[in-house]
Amino acid sequence: MTVEILLAREMGFCWGVRRAIDLVEKATEERGPILSLGPIVHNPQVVAALAEKGVQVTSSIDGVSGVPLAITAHGVGPKVLEEVKAKKLEIIDTTCPIVTRSQRWAEKMAEDGFTVIVYGDADHREVKGVLSWAKGKGIALAEGDVPSLSPELLSRVAIIPQTTQSPVRFAAFVGRLLQEHLGQISELRVINTLCNVTASQQAAARELAQEVDLMLVIGGHNSANSRHLAEACREVGAETHHIETAAELEEQWLAGRKRVGIAAGASTPDWAVEEVVRRIRKMAPK
Repeated sequence: MTVEILLAREMGFCWGVRRAIDLVEKATEERGPILSLGPIVHNPQVVAALAEKGVQVTSSIDGVSGVPLAITAHGVGPKVLEEVKAKKLEIIDTTCPIVTRSQRWAEKMAEDGFTVIVYGDADHREVKGVLSWAKGKGIALAEGDVPSLSPELLSRVAIIPQTTQSPVRFAAFVGRLLQEHLGQISELRVINTLCNVTASQQAAARELAQEVDLMLVIGGHNSANSRHLAEACREVGAETHHIETAAELEEQWLAGRKRVGIAAGASTPDWAVEEVVRRIRKMAPK
């Protein structure tokens, strides 16, 4: 039995990731080795490839001097930027423009007296960065946090989504917030900072998941948008496995499958997808 492999109509590197990689690669060509404050993107294989070109990763700017420092696509808060400038380090800012927009809105809404709610993963670097621009007037929430939200925070509320969140889930979150706390809210601003590319990739993955026997989502295990792709596929009932590399593919997953769908996160390179396709063809029953 031949296994048919179908690729999502939209997948892989988004323009923000390509821009970040291009910026740091150009910087190493012109200036030599540079440091990145955290991984440029959430894909270990891409980070390893960049390291070979001279992009090393640091988790802190303590002790850093005399070398250009890249701000990652996920962005940072104002305090970090101040510390970098105080050290007189050259900054290579690869922050995704959509993330920058989220940061500016968080800052403006906080200055205007709103409680800033960032819908997303509180531990994600993007979310932490956006919250820091709210300067103590923001909180990160997920769906399950809505019922316990403190009423004193709710008079004037601005909601900003993590850029890689699902539009369907974000809409549901806003709806639940209103349902649970309408009596406490006097003014509500919803700032749509969802990434159109990510939303399109999720829609394409959902569409494909309904047409196949098995879905494989390729992307870093630390990649939020890859996890959300897998969640989108599972929501429509598809058996879905989130893998980072072809080596994680298990032969038993392919048993009895006629059609296998593949989607890839916004920080997943084309060659990672190609490796998975080759491995499926090698492992599939003949």
